[in-house]
Amino acid sequence: MFTLRRALTLVTAVVAMAGVVLPAQAADIPAPGEIVMSPNIKHVTNVPKPEALADIHTDMAFQGDYAYVGNYYGFSIYDIKRPKRTSLVSSVVCPGGQMDMSVYGNLLFGSVDSSRNDDSCNSTSQPASVKESWEGIRIFDVSDKANPKYIKSVETNCGSHTHTLVPDRKRENVYIYISSYNPNATFPDCQPPHDLISIIKVPLRDPTAATVIATPNLFPDGGYGGVQLPYPDGKSATTGCHDITAYPEKGIAAGACMGDGILLDIRNPEQPKVTATVRDETNFAFWHSATFNNDGTKVIFTDELGGGTRATCNEAIGPNRGANAYYDIVNGQLQFRSYFKISRHQADTENCVAHNGSLIPVKGRDIMVQAWYQGGISVVDFTDSAHPQEIAFFERGPDNTAPALSGGFWSAYYYNGYIYGSDFNLGLDVLKINDWRTNRANGVRMRSLNAQTQTSYPEHGH
Repeated sequence: MFTLRRALTLVTAVVAMAGVVLPAQAADIPAPGEIVMSPNIKHVTNVPKPEALADIHTDMAFQGDYAYVGNYYGFSIYDIKRPKRTSLVSSVVCPGGQMDMSVYGNLLFGSVDSSRNDDSCNSTSQPASVKESWEGIRIFDVSDKANPKYIKSVETNCGSHTHTLVPDRKRENVYIYISSYNPNATFPDCQPPHDLISIIKVPLRDPTAATVIATPNLFPDGGYGGVQLPYPDGKSATTGCHDITAYPEKGIAAGACMGDGILLDIRNPEQPKVTATVRDETNFAFWHSATFNNDGTKVIFTDELGGGTRATCNEAIGPNRGANAYYDIVNGQLQFRSYFKISRHQADTENCVAHNGSLIPVKGRDIMVQAWYQGGISVVDFTDSAHPQEIAFFERGPDNTAPALSGGFWSAYYYNGYIYGSDFNLGLDVLKINDWRTNRANGVRMRSLNAQTQTSYPEHGH
């Protein structure tokens, strides 16, 4: 059973009266497993990781009354109709990391970025230097939540580290933009320079006909060349994208592509075009992910310094590396406004860096909830993109259930009144925020949430 430190509770309660969350200093690092949080956050429940899934939890997707949680060993489906009683419906054992996932209709798409001896759920690891090795996208029919069925695989160059769904306007097809990187001359199906993405077209009437239809080159000039220096001073070269977030309603997408941040025109989803590129050669080591605000006038890019396996939330690394960077879109170009990084120092055993999050749907404000691995979950108001402010947080002390630097929240997303956090080792957490800046979101009901496929907020419920 977790406890909240009495001293911190008293301090944060006093500060909350002034509408400010006080950052904890290095001396305030919680004990292993101990929960600390701002007074406007409530821990609703935790559902432990299923025993059948032997590896770490990864990303999430939502649809109706269900949450889908990925794992390097497969995925699970949870019933969240009553969030306080969130329960496991089923788990599918199907190894092949990292199981980045999206859900559309009755289809679940899962990324495999682990070279396998075949495309089956019984596959084993096999070097990418072997031509017959497989990696790419797996497609499941999840119409029966208790018994998902594996129906199709599509192989892609360099596998699929992440992917992004882009439905066409007629809702006849869905396109999957595949992001992958790290080519190698010894890999037959992943040759340098790999400045491309793969696009899969999925006919919704016959998803088993899904196939790669294009591999557009996004960086004909080769992209950023990187800086070869020891951690933490190196900068990644661009050899593909790590993540792309699409906003189909507005015909735009934003890509975090290792050494470059990009904007794309996706009005023709089969032929995306780069319209703007930005670099940060001072602070960004690895452009990891992107999120638009609801109006599509801002982009938050994240820097995954250390790849999620380093303790970057400390005084030595500082506030501008391993952080968010906020850009306004002005005349089609990206203009830098500010950085944000959680100010609560973490122990040297805690991996902590900016990671996956989503918007909280409050019209007129730009608010995002975000995972920081063992830095916990942070809620940030970036309505003024030059001065983002944390308004709530939740975190545990160092995870002593696993080796050092291998725990914490992979993702934190807001969905229909609650925040859901996918913890590496400890399972699915459900939180509730009660704050005047976010409470209007309680009336907003989304039919689904794939964080990399943004939709505008519903008009009702405000």
